[in-house]
Parts: sequence; C-alpha cells; structure tokens
Amino acid sequence: MQSPSSEKSAHGTSWQWDGETAGGEASADVVAGGGERLRPSRRGLLVGAGVLAAGGAAWALGRSGGVGVLPSPGPSRPQPTALSGPTPLWTYRGPEAMTPERLTDPPRRPVYLSRSGLQVLDQDRGTAGRLLVFDPPTARNWPSDSDMLGKVVFGPEHLFTTYQGHAEARHFTDPAADWSLPLPDELQGQTRLAGHDRGILYGYSWGRPRADGTPPQNHLFALRVADRSVLWSVRTEQTEQPVTPTTDPKHPLLVCVRFLGGRAELAARDALTGRELWTAPGEEDLRWCVTGAERIYVPDGGGGVRMLLPTGETGWTHSPARGESWRALPPVEYSGQLLIPRDQGTVTAHDTWSGGQNWSCRLPYPLDRRNRPLVAERTLFVPGTAAGGVSAVDTTAGELEWTFHDSGPGKDVWTVAADKDRLYVGHDDILHALPLR
Repeated sequence: MQSPSSEKSAHGTSWQWDGETAGGEASADVVAGGGERLRPSRRGLLVGAGVLAAGGAAWALGRSGGVGVLPSPGPSRPQPTALSGPTPLWTYRGPEAMTPERLTDPPRRPVYLSRSGLQVLDQDRGTAGRLLVFDPPTARNWPSDSDMLGKVVFGPEHLFTTYQGHAEARHFTDPAADWSLPLPDELQGQTRLAGHDRGILYGYSWGRPRADGTPPQNHLFALRVADRSVLWSVRTEQTEQPVTPTTDPKHPLLVCVRFLGGRAELAARDALTGRELWTAPGEEDLRWCVTGAERIYVPDGGGGVRMLLPTGETGWTHSPARGESWRALPPVEYSGQLLIPRDQGTVTAHDTWSGGQNWSCRLPYPLDRRNRPLVAERTLFVPGTAAGGVSAVDTTAGELEWTFHDSGPGKDVWTVAADKDRLYVGHDDILHALPLR
C-alpha cells in the first residue's frame, strides 16, 4: 500500500501475527490457519441470542447499504486537551473504543473503526458521515473482536471485507457504489483479506470441508477490483498468509508467510500469477515481514533486522551489539532509508542497501508491537502508549520535532493515519486531526 506522503515514497506493509498470548506466542487462530476458537458456554449462547436479536436489525441495515447510527455515547464527557505538541484542528470522541488492530494498514482518510462499524468522518470538521456496518452482531461474552472477526482492508474509495463466500466493497460516501462478489467454489471456506495494492486485493482461505472426505484445502487468491474478477487462485499444502507486494512494477513479488508446524518460512510468488518463485527459511521469532522497494525485511532471530534481496538471499543484518538489549519492531522504508523502531524507545535510520546507520533518535516512551509508525511529509510519526503520545521525527536529521499527547485518560496505544493535508492520531475513544505541514 502506498504511503500517504506527498513524496511518493516506497510503500511497505508489515505482516504480523493476528494475535499473541501473554507469553508472546502466536494465537492458535493464526498458527493453525483458523483453528478452534474459544467457544461460549451453553448459558453464554442463550444470553448471546438476545444480543444477536437486538443487533440484527442494525446489521441488516448496514449490509443493505443504509446509513447506520453509532450507539449513543451516554453521558457527555469532557473533551481531552492537548498538553503538548500541535493544537488539534478538531477532536472526535466516539461512543466506544476503537479497534485499530483489525486494520491491515493505516487508512488514508479520517475514519473511526469500532465494534459498531466504520464511521467515516469529515476531513475539515471531524463530523460523522456514513457509518459502514459489516459485521454480524456477536454475543458480548465472546473473547474479543480480534478473536472473532477478520481484518478489514482499505482501498482508495472502498472498504473491503469478506463474508459468507463473498468479497464485499463498501464505498466510504456513496452507498450506490457498494458491491459484492461471489467467490469461486474453491474459496468457500473461511476467508480473510490481507491487503490491497494497485487495484488488486490479496487474501487466503482455509478449512473448507470436503464432501468426499478429503482434507480441507487452503488457497491464496488475488481479486482484480476494476472488473471484480478473480485474477488467480492457488492451492497450498500449508497455511499461508500473503504480504502485499514489493514496489518493483516490472517484477512485483507477493511475499507470503507459510506455517510449517511450529516454525514459519517465506515464500515469494509472482504477484500477477501466484506462481511460487522461491522460499527462504524463517526464524523462530518471525512475527512480522515488511516489503519495500525491491527489498524484504524480517527479524534476524537475535532481536534485529535481516534484509532479503528479491532473489531471497540475505543482503545485510543489523543486530543488537554486545551489551545492548533491544528488539526491532516492524520498520518503515522511506527515501533510501530503513527506519527501525526499537522496543526500548529508540528509532534508528539505516541505508537500505548497506544497512549502515545514519542516525538515532531517542523517544520519550517505550514501544511495543502494537505501535505502527508511518511517514508523511518527510516526517516519521511514531505512536506510543496512551500516556506517551505521538512523536514526530525528522527523517533527514533524525531530530525529535515534537511530541503530542492529550489529557486522556486512556489505556490503549496511540494510532496514526494521514491524508495529504492532515495527520490523524488517536487512542481509546478519541481521534484528533493535526496539521500535517
């Protein structure tokens, strides 16, 4: 997916485990390709039935193209004030906490994603527009949205999801431009979308029961948005999740993560045909993969970063030095540099070809795997904890320009998104619009 930067930087998409346990292990839903989820008790099912009935009407309205209404936020609460950094252009407070973990990439417009749906906001005023409702109502005692619901993918004008054997597109402002595409027979199992790139949707399906008793089949697939057709579909022997392609327009690679028992490996495919080109062994802690301009970045197994060439060969590795204790989080490639956030609260910039370090910047807070930085207008915006805020780092000199945080309160980490004019930062039930220039 392309960066919101006006400089047309190389895009990069980070693949991460769909979820982790407290011990840091991948959830069974990912490792097993949609294995058994936590199931409610009989009492929970009876309680949940009432919830389903109450929410069914609103869900049906949203799926039919109508404009839904978010639930009332209840008693009015004071708007948080900015304690540091730029003054917000506007602040939107939603009726419930956001669920940004469901996004495959940061959106390029002001939106508010929560359990009730996606609320599209006006760029200039922050007022609510169309509410996109796309999930069936769930019982309140089910574990969480991330356990029960799939990822959502942003395109230039549509939100893409899958439901009951269909790929569905909802226009951000025009209900008449919504559409639904029935998927072919081999993709009628459980299906998830993984990303959108240059007019193509990529996804994977698994676990379709076979009438003849043969094992369930797994598939990778690509959908062409322009004519709403299946570009290709490939059967895989193992569970395999795609990462959006590298940016080489002549030879785009679709990098996938393949799960082999308790380990994972990379598989590069032709993005236009799905044909496998090469594989590369992964590390035991392969928890993310980032694609850049003709380069691929993965963990090196020792807390650092390993760069792979388009052939699958290792180009360079950057690891913690003797006496250092840090772990690299998914990096961002921009203008010939790889910007690597570290969990202890530092960002370093490296030459993409040699791996040599250009600069280092200390942030006023630590980071974890939920923090997803982005680059816009030559600036790296790094979200932190609810108390930490969002920091702006100059990508040329590596200098900390400012840190924005509000009066809260909150418990979730910050998220960042941007369009060509504004930066959108938020946490919990708050979203601020900041000037981008």
